[in-house]
Amino acid sequence: MRVTVFGATGKIGSRVVARLLADGHEAVVFVRNPAKLGDLAGRVTAIEGQLSDPDAVGRAVAGSDAVISALGPDLSLFAKGTPVADGTRTIVAAMQRHGVRRYIGLGTPSAADPRDSPRRRIPRLTAWVARHHIWNAMTELYAMTDAVASSSLEWTVARITNPVDAPSRGTLRAGFVGRDDVGWRMSREDIAAFLVGQLTDATYLRAMPAISN
Repeated sequence: MRVTVFGATGKIGSRVVARLLADGHEAVVFVRNPAKLGDLAGRVTAIEGQLSDPDAVGRAVAGSDAVISALGPDLSLFAKGTPVADGTRTIVAAMQRHGVRRYIGLGTPSAADPRDSPRRRIPRLTAWVARHHIWNAMTELYAMTDAVASSSLEWTVARITNPVDAPSRGTLRAGFVGRDDVGWRMSREDIAAFLVGQLTDATYLRAMPAISN
């Protein structure tokens, strides 16, 4: 399967690319700086460009069977604007333009899925930090989710809370907040494995499962 990856040089995205290659897929990566690909260079098709460039994004998407986005917003207190949300809209438009249907990406449990319990609860500390320290990032995350969920694509958005650099545990909890036994921490290796696994798994088609170890 030919898969386009956005955010391919990030902590999760680089693991997604490595997993795709290990599973025998062809990876197309959209990057601002190909030099950051490191050992992955030469094993992938790299498209250089900015998320704000619809033509470059279109070149990355054209001919692929699916898109995996490991993009995430700037978590800085002083971050401004919505470049990643705007970029996600550009990706969705490019996919629709080129007939690419499958989108797999990341989100936050703060954004509700209709299958969550009406009495769902986000931990108070998590809610407080989001409201007071990363409000711009949360604005981006909500807008990214809306851009995907309001489209006609065959999408899955995996909601994560606390990704950590740790070895794969090979264990997974996935489900809906308030209904299923899902925690908060998850190895980035296991997040990448979940995202790649959705290429051949329709369990969470047009859904936003919360995932954790």
